[in-house]
Amino acid sequence: MLLKDKKVIIIGDRDGIPGPAIADCCTTAGADVVFSSTECFV
Repeated sequence: MLLKDKKVIIIGDRDGIPGPAIADCCTTAGADVVFSSTECFV
């Protein structure tokens, strides 16, 4: 339970793992997602 009651900011990658997928995992682990975005790093 490393993320329980922690606030997280997520920046996903368009060609890798998108932000909403990471947010779902963090929420399941007990984190509070305060910002989630998927960006393109080209």
